[in-house]
Amino acid sequence: MARVAIVVGSQSDLPQVEEAQKTLERLGIECEVHVMSAPRTPEKVRQFAQGARERGIGVIIAAAGMAAHLPGVVAAWTTLPVIGIPLARSALQGLDSLLSIVQMPPGVPVACVGIDGARNAALLAAAILSLSDEGVREAVEGYRRELAGG
Repeated sequence: MARVAIVVGSQSDLPQVEEAQKTLERLGIECEVHVMSAPRTPEKVRQFAQGARERGIGVIIAAAGMAAHLPGVVAAWTTLPVIGIPLARSALQGLDSLLSIVQMPPGVPVACVGIDGARNAALLAAAILSLSDEGVREAVEGYRRELAGG
């Protein structure tokens, strides 16, 4: 089964992605979490993104605040699906991050969920993985049934 990688730019961003981790766990999807910064550790980001597929990663979730470079830089180094989570880390309450992520240039797409939308990022990652994994598809369908039930 393909796994999901979650990357954040700093240790202080880890609490914002806990909901993604919990949601993936609930759906039975393995995930790994990494801290790396696009402007401070660009070589680490490059190595991570280029090696993700070989490590069994199927989708990458990248959370970032302010100028939100991380999702775009990760997407530049891999053809795996990248989902950006804009974080409310500035006076603009995440609007700057949201716009930075959704305005990627043509040819290097990054999917984007709402500001601080970690749960939806995990659910989108699961939906992508469900295209080729029957177990994940069943887990996502079960989750949706639970939502409909109350």
